[in-house]
Formats: sequence, C-alpha cells, structure tokens
Amino acid sequence: MKVIIFGGTGMVGQVMLIQCLLDARVEKVLLVGRSRVDVADPKVQQIVHQDFLDFRSIAPELAGYDACFFCLGVSANGMTEPAYRRVTYFITMAAARELAEQNPKMRFLYVSGAGTDSTERGRLMWARVKGETENAVLALPFQGYAVRPGYIQPMHGVRPRNRLYRILYRCTGFLYPVLARVAPRYVIASDQLARAMIEVAGNGSPLRILESSDLLRLGR
Repeated sequence: MKVIIFGGTGMVGQVMLIQCLLDARVEKVLLVGRSRVDVADPKVQQIVHQDFLDFRSIAPELAGYDACFFCLGVSANGMTEPAYRRVTYFITMAAARELAEQNPKMRFLYVSGAGTDSTERGRLMWARVKGETENAVLALPFQGYAVRPGYIQPMHGVRPRNRLYRILYRCTGFLYPVLARVAPRYVIASDQLARAMIEVAGNGSPLRILESSDLLRLGR
C-alpha cells in the first residue's frame, strides 16, 4: 500500500508516520509539507510545497497512491471563522480535490474530531466548519472517510506543537489510564488511532464517519 501523509509534523501526523513505518502493509510513504521532516527511511519520500491552496504544480507526483491520511489542522482558539475556514476547509479541499482527480480509487481519511456538526448549523464555529469539511470530503469521487477521535493520548514520546495543548497534556496525561477505564468511548491513544486509520486505508469500512468507539475497535 502506498500512502500520503499531510500534517506529518503534528502530533497525529508524527505517530501516523511511525505506525506506517512499522506496518508491513505500507510499502511507501509520501510526506507533503511546507518543511521537511527529520526522518531517514527507505519507505519515505518528501515533497516540500508552500502553497497549500493550489497543488497543481505537484499533481503528477501525487498520482499512484492508495490512501491519504490528512492530519493537518489547527486549534480554533483565538481564530476568526474566515481564518479557521481557510485552514480547515479550503486547504483540506484543495488537497482532496487534487488527490481525487489523480487517484479516483484512493481512500482519503480526514482527521476531524468528536463533536463535529454534520448539519453545519450549530452554534460552535469549529464544529460547523469541520462538519462542512467532512461533508465536502465525503462528496468527492473517491472513498472519503471522516475520522472523529475524542481525547487523544500522545504515544511514542510525541508531543503537540501547540503550547496550550502541551500544557493541557502535561496536566491531564496522568488521567489517561483512568479515562480509558471509565470513559473508553471518548479517549484513544495516538498509536491506536493510527493503526485504525491504516486498517481502513487497507480494507475500507462500511462506515464513512468513524467515531472514537469505531476507531478503538479497529485499532486494537
């Protein structure tokens, strides 16, 4: 299986890369980002690309892949709706549309989040925008999936780049074993999430929207 990862420098993207390198089913990984990732592995190729609203100049290099793990995203904290839509909707759709054209049989897994609003009419800005993005991805002519994890516990020593999230995980990380026991449907380890996504990339899923409980089952 040949896969593409967007967002390889983020917490989910880093663990996604680690799991892809550990999984014998994955023969090639293409990282697309604005900067290179410090990794040396024969499975990995990288494309450094600055304009994430237009991928036409690298379109030929995106062809011939079986799956894409779209892990790129930002926190909505302190952002206006137009700014958040630019990153969450427009960048995602620029990549997704190009990949659908180059790889019509591709499985595209968009990392969304628990609480996303598929109606696009809710009061929470981030949930509306993510819902709009999910709906647009699922309407494209490839096999699109929306992945909705809840609380993600970082594994493999990977930590979030966002300072606020780093502080949050330092404060709550010790609670993960408790949360995993008392609320298992709402928490997932990052390596479990990555394994679940690889499973869907390889075998598909009848569910187009995968909630945390679905991901836990698939990532065992």
